[in-house]
Amino acid sequence: MAETSETRVLFNDQCPVCSFEINHYAAYAHREGLPIRFDDLNGPDRAAWGIDEDSAARRLYVLRDGKLTSGVPAFLVLWREMPRYRWLARIVGLPGIRQMASAIYDHALAPMIYRWHLRRKARQISQSG
Repeated sequence: MAETSETRVLFNDQCPVCSFEINHYAAYAHREGLPIRFDDLNGPDRAAWGIDEDSAARRLYVLRDGKLTSGVPAFLVLWREMPRYRWLARIVGLPGIRQMASAIYDHALAPMIYRWHLRRKARQISQSG
């Protein structure tokens, strides 16, 4: 993926939890004219990320200055780009808090949201078939 000054976010817009949070950030970024692009992993933009659909559905990804981050570090990059959320990045980025937030995201929240994603997909397939 080419390096730009724009921050890019890859998220699952079909996930109610993900879309609620990230669409809130997208609306804020749009209102403030922030150079942040939000890509839905279910659309054509995912291919440019070089991340398969299943991996992309497991966690949030952010690309900034050519560096790809995921999980809590990705949220920290995103929050630092939005003036309203810089305080949150400072707090969650503190030693100890960052590790605890990462553990909770990696071992509880992200897996739970991913399982919901798989159930939604299975339900969609069974209803369409």
